[in-house]
Amino acid sequence: MSLRVVFMGTPDFSVPTLMEIVGQGHDVVACYSQPPRPAGRGMDLKKSPVHEAAESFGIPVFTPKSLKGEDEQAQFAALEADVAVVVAYGLLLPAPVLEAPQFGCLNLHASMLPRWRGAAPINRAIMAGDKETAVQVMRMEEGLDTGPVCMSETVAIGPNMTAGELHDQLCGLGGDLMVRALAALSRGALGEQVQAEDGVTYAAKLSKQETRIDWAKPAADVHNHIRGLSPFPGAWCEMTLGGKSERIKILRSAVADGEGAAGKVLETDGHFVIACGVGSVRLDQVQRAGKKPMTGAEFLRGASLSEGTVLD
Repeated sequence: MSLRVVFMGTPDFSVPTLMEIVGQGHDVVACYSQPPRPAGRGMDLKKSPVHEAAESFGIPVFTPKSLKGEDEQAQFAALEADVAVVVAYGLLLPAPVLEAPQFGCLNLHASMLPRWRGAAPINRAIMAGDKETAVQVMRMEEGLDTGPVCMSETVAIGPNMTAGELHDQLCGLGGDLMVRALAALSRGALGEQVQAEDGVTYAAKLSKQETRIDWAKPAADVHNHIRGLSPFPGAWCEMTLGGKSERIKILRSAVADGEGAAGKVLETDGHFVIACGVGSVRLDQVQRAGKKPMTGAEFLRGASLSEGTVLD
């Protein structure tokens, strides 16, 4: 049975779910997304990925800065949706919005709830060294990701998997999971399981202050930090190249053999190995400001960086 759907989302992660819902023949009567933001060198206003995708399907798009006002809530209720589907929208939904659709609001969340409720579950799972995560359909409540889980798909996190790779895998699985949830909802067969009270953790929004690499940490923690921030916003360190200090992003790494003072360059012959507080890491992909990503070996060929140098 086709449902009358309001879709609410903003980034690239949300787009596959919107496309799957449209592809399954549901009537997406409107999309809600974050307002256009200044972007690029000219700082021109740029529509969100969901905004652009919705317009390509001819779906009306609303971009309120808040849903707390009576006018915005009345506009939402007037859409007479069967269900709202929320995927990384970026605004909290007040009670009148949550209660307006006949069957409520379903959220697609990229973690194994109640672990990593909040804004950055993909990054936080990898940074913490988690071995697995999930993508889940949850019935929304007023609390932050506190609602019962309706469907779940577990995903293994490989030892060198980056946040970007996990993002792409989860958003693809998420679109399929959500349309299965909508199918179950349409026939009255969508179950719910209340989240456990134990094991609650919060995936705080990433801050600029935590992106700098701390070489004094154990190698496993440094490696998880690097891959959990790759490709964006990117973990970084400073290196003195040509007599000038440069900020270098590290996009891929691996735990390596070798010991030394934290931040000491242990190897530059083919492999780029840096000592950590315990153990060491090999830098497999790096990026200089304004340059394309390159392998560690390529970087070393163009940088006069000798073994024994200690990085900041």
